[in-house]
Amino acid sequence: MAAILASKSLVFTVRRQPPELIAPAKPTPHELKLLSDIDDQEGLRFQIPVIQFYRNNPSMGMGMGMGGRDPVMVIREAIARTLVFYYPFAGRLREGPARKLMVDCTGEGVMFIEADADVTLNQFGDALQPPFPCLEELLFDVPGSGAVLNCPLLLIQVTRMKCGGFIVALRLNHTMSDAPGLVQFMEAVGEMAQGASSLSLHPVWQRELLSARNPPRVTCMHREYDEVPDLNGTIMPLDDMAHDSFFFGPAEVSALRKFVPTHLRRCSTFEVLTACLWRCRTIALQANPEEEVRIICIVNARGKFKPPLPSGYYGNAFAFPVAISTAGKLCQNPLGYALDLVMKAKADVTEEYMRSLADLMVIKGRPHFAVVRTYLVSDVTRAGFEEVDFGWGKAVYGGPAKGGVGAIPGVASFYIPFTNKKGEHGIVVPFCLPAPAMERFMTQLHSMLNNNTDRLTNAENKTSVFIASAL
Repeated sequence: MAAILASKSLVFTVRRQPPELIAPAKPTPHELKLLSDIDDQEGLRFQIPVIQFYRNNPSMGMGMGMGGRDPVMVIREAIARTLVFYYPFAGRLREGPARKLMVDCTGEGVMFIEADADVTLNQFGDALQPPFPCLEELLFDVPGSGAVLNCPLLLIQVTRMKCGGFIVALRLNHTMSDAPGLVQFMEAVGEMAQGASSLSLHPVWQRELLSARNPPRVTCMHREYDEVPDLNGTIMPLDDMAHDSFFFGPAEVSALRKFVPTHLRRCSTFEVLTACLWRCRTIALQANPEEEVRIICIVNARGKFKPPLPSGYYGNAFAFPVAISTAGKLCQNPLGYALDLVMKAKADVTEEYMRSLADLMVIKGRPHFAVVRTYLVSDVTRAGFEEVDFGWGKAVYGGPAKGGVGAIPGVASFYIPFTNKKGEHGIVVPFCLPAPAMERFMTQLHSMLNNNTDRLTNAENKTSVFIASAL
């Protein structure tokens, strides 16, 4: 399997206009709205970057002088109209007693940047996948705009490309929404951009549905929030981090399934991929065999409630269930050991689990999930980022802009839907590791994909191997 290096060295210039605030197109209520006790936990108090690439659509034209439609103008106006319905996004977060977060619906607006880049979509190569070149230019971090409190809750940059295509990059305060909630907002902007006068799905706030009970009572195990001391300095160093992406298509998934024992054959692709990556990553990081390592799987809980959460709910509605093993057992056992742990952790999430989780947040002061020797995975293959259409068609790529993001960088990976240049549908996984560990990780992964069992736990092997990887 060859490396996909087309975009590695791509450098281009982005000319940005001064940032502006887009307020709702009509007056909206000025009120305080409490976030849920799932929303305002410490582990969601960060900004998450998302990016979408769109091809030129000749039927839309480009440039107002040619009678065409300008994506910057279309999207800017659509955002203002959408904020009439999603007016909390135009407000600012405040913190009250007991660290409770609330939205002050001030109507100030979201931050917007208009930009032009001297690059074409084709120059990014066939592999539009993280890490993207010049990302900091396509999603500019406006000084003073990135704090969790008292800052814009969304930053959106629309960049025109020379080819007539364009890029929509945005940064979301994660306490406001999860991936399904953000996609719901973006699809609403898409409807407005295409001329709708109202929304097909109206937003539902109702954050009280995921607030703690009175009195709060923890009824489930939540070891994801254990206080784990970092005695050996095992939280990732931020310098010398390597960012990479790996593609898993039908052939790669089939190769991994050969390691699945008969009694676990009903496992999902997510589960077998997660078990594999957790194991390979742990080997690559050369953890002490006696130390505990953790895998956290993001589980969407919308359908776990009876009745389910209402359609249109755009708050955070997921849990962080955890599987725990000593590093030695994880690395020395066959893949089925890790897979069984992952499957059991996912099954933990029920309505009572979510109620218990909200209660724990209130009782324990909204803690961060444990990050020491932890790997977190979030599956956004069904979130629908690539389906968002502003009138130019669906995105060529839509999803997280990079891996390793979070309140603690380097811990998380996303599973993103992707079609490679062969037309194979699969999953691309951005990865972030210290550079020496990344080489060992790629060696382990290559061994599994090629069924080379003699090398599966040889963490000392320094051979650099690229698995459908975009550096």
